[in-house]
Amino acid sequence: MRKFAYCKVVLATSLVWVLLDMFLLLYFSECNKCDEKKERGLPAGDVLEPVQKPHEGPGEMGKPVVIPKEDQEKMKEMFKINQFNLMASEMIALNRSLPDVRLEGCKTKVYPDNLPTTSVVIVFHNEAWSTLLRTVHSVINRSPRHMLEEIVLVDDASERDFLKRPLESYVKKLKVPVHVIRMEQRSGLIRARLKGAAVSKGQVITFLDAHCECTVGWLEPLLARIKQDRKTVVCPIIDVISDDTFEYMAGSDMTYGGFNWKLNFRWYPVPQREMDRRKGDRTLPVRTPTMAGGLFSIDRDYFQEIGTYDAGMDIWGGENLEISFRIWQCGGTLEIVTCSHVGHVFRKATPYTFPGGTGQIINKNNRRLAEVWMDEFKNFFYIISPDIGRIEHWLYCDSLHGGMLVFQVFSYTANKEIRTDDLCLDVSKLNGPVTMLKCHHLKGNQLWEYDPVKLTLQHVNSNQCLDKATEEDSQVPSIRDCSGGRSQQWLLRNVTLPEIF
Repeated sequence: MRKFAYCKVVLATSLVWVLLDMFLLLYFSECNKCDEKKERGLPAGDVLEPVQKPHEGPGEMGKPVVIPKEDQEKMKEMFKINQFNLMASEMIALNRSLPDVRLEGCKTKVYPDNLPTTSVVIVFHNEAWSTLLRTVHSVINRSPRHMLEEIVLVDDASERDFLKRPLESYVKKLKVPVHVIRMEQRSGLIRARLKGAAVSKGQVITFLDAHCECTVGWLEPLLARIKQDRKTVVCPIIDVISDDTFEYMAGSDMTYGGFNWKLNFRWYPVPQREMDRRKGDRTLPVRTPTMAGGLFSIDRDYFQEIGTYDAGMDIWGGENLEISFRIWQCGGTLEIVTCSHVGHVFRKATPYTFPGGTGQIINKNNRRLAEVWMDEFKNFFYIISPDIGRIEHWLYCDSLHGGMLVFQVFSYTANKEIRTDDLCLDVSKLNGPVTMLKCHHLKGNQLWEYDPVKLTLQHVNSNQCLDKATEEDSQVPSIRDCSGGRSQQWLLRNVTLPEIF
């Protein structure tokens, strides 16, 4: 009997060890699957609670993430998924700390308690889990609770599984109402934003991109400005989050939004007249001609009064200029609120495909923008971009020594620059060839005087005149001593209706 009892003990002990081995084998097998998911840019599982990491972790206080050499190849492969360093993003806490990058004068401003509430609308399409949820957490953690009505996530037909039920399960656990709205088919940024705005409840609608991080004090100055004037549409300063390292870098309060005649959005230095209007106080909002478009707040009723977005524009492109023109021409004001900072991951390329092709969609949107809002100024757009639209023509820049067909349109500006887009005709030495350099607006080597009688373009610094290209110059015009000869005579033609071409 003792022998039998001893055998039972041995068998039972062996069975326990076998079960323990099986458990450990299954456990590590599942962990390997988690690692595989991470390699593909997927979340490690159905995480139902916010990930809390110590503040000394990667990327804390906006510091860059350094990827070890042995992981560089995997990092490059993961980069292709979203066109940013997904490995670095997944190493950073969803609620990482950020520096306070505001001007000192902004930190002491006091705002009223009875500011309007806002709904934050975020459109995403196949967004990475970490960047999308970091956007959400930054909104929740850095917004006064009584001002934040809700967050509305609009899924523009994402295909990734983790953006479906796992996302819905995750956001249900958050301390602010977060709603996930689905588009039935790929509809693009404009129509998805309109759907999000339609279901939102806040007095103000705040649009953010899906890869942003809000900093401390970002919301109050936006809402306070709208409370002062509900027809004011406001943008934060857009800080840069590196697509390579996810380092957080403060943007400048000395630039504002503009555009060129190809209808491309551009950042330009804030002009002196705007500094004078604000009496040198950089904490006051800057009136801006146009906005980048990804991040702004607008009064709900005013948004409806101006007709919201143009729903006839497809997918993405041109909508930022369209709504900027709409705001100014419908009695509103567009401003950059310099006391509000929101970071944005700027990518060098888009990971998304556009039905019909990117160029075709943007061209169509720009044609629509020009025809609806630009009146006779649309002719500048068509002349600068002859391949875009309804007309096919070239602009002749004539000299009296013979017509010269060019494929760029130059303008002689009120600042006495000869420019195309953001480049100006520049000369650095006597008898030298002309070059195209970025316009610096400081006159100097880019200052030209046009004589409408002699028909000459005189380079002021050198006192020489623009001369036609010679064979030895390889067709590059140059400046030479003013002779009054035909090779130095130029006709500047005003832009007129396209029908004359």
